[in-house]
Amino acid sequence: MLSAIVLLTTERDKTNKVAETIADAEGVTEVYSVAGRYDLAAIVRVKDNDELAKVVTERIRAVPGITSSETLIAFRVYSRHDLERMFSIGMEHP
Repeated sequence: MLSAIVLLTTERDKTNKVAETIADAEGVTEVYSVAGRYDLAAIVRVKDNDELAKVVTERIRAVPGITSSETLIAFRVYSRHDLERMFSIGMEHP
């Protein structure tokens, strides 16, 4: 499982629409409206780098109203929740 955080800046007054559209994209598990330099933070969880590239470039960046993005790829997760087990339900391993 590969996780990434995509930080997004949106056009004024389009943040809510962008968030709703991205939240429906396959591979995106959550979208947060945030304060600071960015308007949104999208959490992406996919099986590999190819799928991550597809989610970011074809699904997220294609949404109208986004002015810039920055993608942070996670190396490790530090959590009290077993995210790998929770998000791998139904995924087949080769």
